[in-house]
Amino acid sequence: MSQPDDREEPLGGEDPGGERPLRPWQEPEQSKKRHLSFWQELALLLGVALVLAVGIKALFLQAFYIPSGSMNDTLVFNDRILVQKVSYWGSAGPERGDIVVFADPGGWLDDSDAPSPDNVVSKTLEVFGLFPSGGHLVKRVIGVGGDTVACCDRRGRVTVNGTPLDERGYLAAGERPSERTFEQEVPEGYLWVMGDNRSQSADSRFHLGDPGGGFVPEENVVGKVFSVVWPLGHAKMLNRPETFEAVEAP
Repeated sequence: MSQPDDREEPLGGEDPGGERPLRPWQEPEQSKKRHLSFWQELALLLGVALVLAVGIKALFLQAFYIPSGSMNDTLVFNDRILVQKVSYWGSAGPERGDIVVFADPGGWLDDSDAPSPDNVVSKTLEVFGLFPSGGHLVKRVIGVGGDTVACCDRRGRVTVNGTPLDERGYLAAGERPSERTFEQEVPEGYLWVMGDNRSQSADSRFHLGDPGGGFVPEENVVGKVFSVVWPLGHAKMLNRPETFEAVEAP
């Protein structure tokens, strides 16, 4: 007489080695995918783009608009430039020859030089660096903390720690190194800056009598200008001029 088989039989007579069929109460209903409308998708994409733009602007890159001719012909009116912030992370600071964007140290800009976005469109453009928002300037670093900057030597050149600079590669055509004489020791943590269009640049030389003595605090520096991206006819990468490599430490 055969013994009864105590093994449970799979539901539906399924082969134990195969897949187990769903029990009747486990059968899922037809899933209904909910699709976003065109406008919802567009709003989502714009939101993501805005978040990325703000994050990149805060941490890595920022675009600026050149509103004057003080840096001609290196940077000209209406140029759009990219400023990178990574170079100055940590202990590294601006170096001689760098072109930097910095916040107004105080009194360098008039209210008319610092327009503010006053509508949704201009505020949005400002996030992407396409609105000429004020409060910032762009100049070339000539001296860093501890340096002695002076002008002019017997040949009319700017000197840093006694070393004359060959500025012909970046000064605007026909510009002299300086129409004003000066000799200043740069305090630690500060910069001496000058525009490449010397006769049209109200830079450190013009603010010697101000409370800050014409020096720019390093903490005011947003970052280093490394390229012109618009207009395409003026697009280029910017490098530190070789003449600054000859300058010895103070």
